[in-house]
Amino acid sequence: MSKALQTEPLTRRVFAIISHPDAGKTTLTENMLLASGAIHQAGKVAARGEARRTQSDWMKIEQERGISVSSSVMTFEHRGLTFNLLDTPGHEDFSEDTYRTLTAADCAVMVLDVAKGIEPQTLKLFEVCRLRDIPIVTFINKLDREGVDPFDLISEIEDKLALDVVPMQWPAASGRRFKGVVDLRTQKFLAFEKPESGKDHSWMPVGGDSITTHFNDDALLDEFREEAELAREYPDFNEQSFREGHMTPVYFGSALRKFGVLELIDALAELVPPPQPEPAIKAGQNIQIDPTDKEVTGFVFKVQANMDLNHRDRVAFYRMVSGEFKRGMKLKSFDGRSLNVHNPVMFFAQDRELAEEAYAGDVIGIPNHGVLRVGDSLSESGKVKFAGIPNFAPEILRRARLEDPLKAKHLRKALESLAEEGVTQLFKPALGADMIVGAVGSLQIDVMRERIKTEYGLGVQFEVPPYQTARWLTSDDAAKLKYFVDKNTVNMAEDIDGDPVFLAKSAWDIGYAQEKNPDIRFLTTKERR
Repeated sequence: MSKALQTEPLTRRVFAIISHPDAGKTTLTENMLLASGAIHQAGKVAARGEARRTQSDWMKIEQERGISVSSSVMTFEHRGLTFNLLDTPGHEDFSEDTYRTLTAADCAVMVLDVAKGIEPQTLKLFEVCRLRDIPIVTFINKLDREGVDPFDLISEIEDKLALDVVPMQWPAASGRRFKGVVDLRTQKFLAFEKPESGKDHSWMPVGGDSITTHFNDDALLDEFREEAELAREYPDFNEQSFREGHMTPVYFGSALRKFGVLELIDALAELVPPPQPEPAIKAGQNIQIDPTDKEVTGFVFKVQANMDLNHRDRVAFYRMVSGEFKRGMKLKSFDGRSLNVHNPVMFFAQDRELAEEAYAGDVIGIPNHGVLRVGDSLSESGKVKFAGIPNFAPEILRRARLEDPLKAKHLRKALESLAEEGVTQLFKPALGADMIVGAVGSLQIDVMRERIKTEYGLGVQFEVPPYQTARWLTSDDAAKLKYFVDKNTVNMAEDIDGDPVFLAKSAWDIGYAQEKNPDIRFLTTKERR
């Protein structure tokens, strides 16, 4: 075993950022990159998305609306560690993309708005994290604005998320009265300086004269010291409980004012575990793949087409699980496909660099022409299979209609390509030539329409079909499944993998069909194998 294979995985940290829209996730992402030196100028962030340009939001619809609807991967270095930051969509309609991204993360940073606390999308994303027992670090943002009492925020986290909460810092007020935060372990105070002061945020002793001068308000200083003393009554941080997803350490700051961002990165360097052994199947046996295993293994958790319209590229995001990858290496999928990886890339915000080598915990982009799909396992032997990434039954169905009927083949190609990315799902009805698109939310349809127009030059309308929901069908009795499919042709379709799908007018119709056909399973999720 080479020395690099032993040591490099220990220096990798892979984390995702999750939040409700407008909690400041994209601003935090930018300023993390800025604080680490990965970029030298943050994107302009304007109110309500006006003229918004960020390093991680590259899609036109993201720039126009000031939201993130696509996952990005960014690599930066800090304190001798290599961080792979997985920036997840900030809109609830893209929870599937978030789930896929979280399969590649070893930790999640949950960003909360100090004035709003836990919002619906935060709760939904947390449940996604809980499915995988992902450790969570909480960052309470926007302390330079008036907010909820921090004790109330912590109680809300405990009650709504059923987590043990350990404040690692404690803030001195919020909004105009905000003075900074104390590190409860070191007893040092990080002073917040307003932008107009021209001063940098700086550390000072909690008991010194400098903090008294900084507060310039004895009553506020006494109130802060009393609260900080009460905050020390929370349980001590327990690393095992954190790694099992039961305890969350809490940090405070203002991403927009670049306050507390570097301290958050330092915390991630300390708390986020390096790549851990991953369960897999090899030669029919359940095994654990260790990061230092010699064979290169990993899985595709995202596919993105047309990030660079000049090259009409298609990139698979590949999370390394083990081995020492070298550029030019041949990898094989579990179903026997072979791929020579000549031009793998690593992502630095919008920039890319050729990846000459990679180790467990790294995320590399593999350019390909439709060969790779989300959920594919790639290894040197082609005999390793990691757990698949599920698709979820869509909540919205739409029929795709072209403005120019002569371009039907072009539309099909575009829809298939975007479905393979996971932007939406695609169903081909057994009767008729129209394609049915499935999505979790309406914004996904808007994104698909925009991308088809921008990337493929096609005008398309999405109409309401006579169906409202869809379920995948499976059965242990192939004859009974075939009989049902043949009998219900008008309601049958195939997904992009050719698997049977039942399209129904309502949930009641599904329940009725299931009651009458007990040997057939109507599935709300499907794992591609």
